[in-house]
Amino acid sequence: METTAEATGTDTDVCVAPPEGELRRPDGRDNYTISEVVAFTGLSAHTLRWYERIGLMPHIDRSHTGQRRYNNGDLDWLGLVGKLRLTGMPVADMVRYAEMVRAGDHTYRERFELLEATRRDVRERIAELQDTLAVLDRKIAFYGDAGRALASERA
Repeated sequence: METTAEATGTDTDVCVAPPEGELRRPDGRDNYTISEVVAFTGLSAHTLRWYERIGLMPHIDRSHTGQRRYNNGDLDWLGLVGKLRLTGMPVADMVRYAEMVRAGDHTYRERFELLEATRRDVRERIAELQDTLAVLDRKIAFYGDAGRALASERA
């Protein structure tokens, strides 16, 4: 997330970039069906409806027949939600974050603190994974060396 005043004329949270390879329509003509959003995001229609039901998604517009119609902002939001999921952030915290965004600017500090705590958790997990990778590298080197030694003994 990045706060940009230039692009929108106001200080609002927007995702920095859409997912790669995504063919998005220009704003104002960005009217996507749920099946198109499923194709863009890889999420299931059930998951998209669940996100809406639990308050993780903002209000989704509907067509005159009641079908959901997503826009570029919704796709940006889903991109952020996907990143938050990858951090391991609990769904309850993601919903709380979404509620704070909808509540307005007075929640900036709380949002900052939630995201900062999540960043600390991610950094701790990265350090654990780096330690694990180092152990695997040592074991792979050991077995590689042992395999070469056995092959040279047999030759």
